[in-house]
Amino acid sequence: MTVSTFMGLQTSLRGLLAHQQAIDTTSHNVANANTDGYSRQIADMTPTDALKVIGGGGNVGQLGSGVTVEGYRRIRDAFLDLQYRAQNMQVGDQSTRSTQLDQVELALSEPGDNGIASQLSKFWNGWADLSNSPDDVAARQALIEQAKNLTASFKTVDDQLTTVKSQANAEYAAITGPAGDVQAIATEIATLNNAIKQFVSGGDSPNDLLDRRDLLLDKLSNLGQVRVTDYGNGSIEVKFGDATNPLVDDTTVSWPQTLTAPGGKLGALIDITKAGGTIDSYRADLNNVVKTLADAVNAIHNPGGTGTNFFTYTAGAEAGSLAVNVTTATVKTSTSGAAGANDVALAISGLRGGAPDKLYTGFVTRIGGDLKNSQRGEANATVLLNSIEDRRQSTSGVSMDEEMTNLVRFQRGYQASARTMSTMDQMLDTLINRTGVVGL
Repeated sequence: MTVSTFMGLQTSLRGLLAHQQAIDTTSHNVANANTDGYSRQIADMTPTDALKVIGGGGNVGQLGSGVTVEGYRRIRDAFLDLQYRAQNMQVGDQSTRSTQLDQVELALSEPGDNGIASQLSKFWNGWADLSNSPDDVAARQALIEQAKNLTASFKTVDDQLTTVKSQANAEYAAITGPAGDVQAIATEIATLNNAIKQFVSGGDSPNDLLDRRDLLLDKLSNLGQVRVTDYGNGSIEVKFGDATNPLVDDTTVSWPQTLTAPGGKLGALIDITKAGGTIDSYRADLNNVVKTLADAVNAIHNPGGTGTNFFTYTAGAEAGSLAVNVTTATVKTSTSGAAGANDVALAISGLRGGAPDKLYTGFVTRIGGDLKNSQRGEANATVLLNSIEDRRQSTSGVSMDEEMTNLVRFQRGYQASARTMSTMDQMLDTLINRTGVVGL
């Protein structure tokens, strides 16, 4: 095939168009440099089909015909996405536990004047004071009032634990409810599946829609485990938590589902609020402290159980039901009842530092230890997540320096193509307008 006179113009035009598209892509990257979840894109250039040139002696060779943009490709590492989502699930779990346990620790008010440890100390002091003045009505009344303060403190902590559990249950219900985060994310992913599938079937690459879907998967991974299966046609299947049925199957959303150990934020909320879970175990420990205290005091105040117990409570709900069961007249200070006798008061005051105090100290230590562990776990998980995100950004993120370099490079290519076209235009002008003019 002979070479057309105008072929150089077409080749230059392809160069102009390709570099213009590359500049447009760079501009899109710069505009979205701070867009959450955005992956930088590049215009993939490829040479157009060469033209076979035939001369007088046969096949001369192939003449290049220029360049074209084959497609727009986003730079994304699927392995880093998997790592990020797995670590993000750990962050969701640890941060939720840390937040909930922090509320539990605040309910204790330890150390402080309003904490149970302080009230216990004042309660023992009340018995010690009464042992010094067994017949003093004021000392008896002061002891009773301090005992009531102690029972109120136990009930306050028990109520606060119940409140923390109720709030965690409400948060779980809000996330998993009909208008919650899980359903909202799943619905949008299904909508994106439909749109992406249509673009892919038409031969397009909807990079911005793919970025949006990946961002939604990142957010979902904070709530629980996410498993993704690519159907190869632009659509995906998403399984969530430990559910066997897909949360999103192409364009179909199946929610709600039964979750028992989904991981992430929801998994932490389930562990905290379930029967026999974290809060229930704390309440059981607190009830044990109260029962031990009441039984120890009652055993000395009412040996044999035939008289008046100092404390009463309901089995299984000791912290919330503990009550003072004596008056100034029925407070027992001695076994003999003789004036000035104080053996009972001394014996009860001698309980200071015993089993009730030790159990409560262990209770507080356990909560503090659990909180520290969760905070440490949150900090470690966050560091690892940030490290993975840095690696992901180094691959997918927009670098202004790199984009400015690309912009100059594509601008030079555009200018060179334009200069080539101008040269070809001048040559054709000479050929068309001056051929045959004598003397020129």
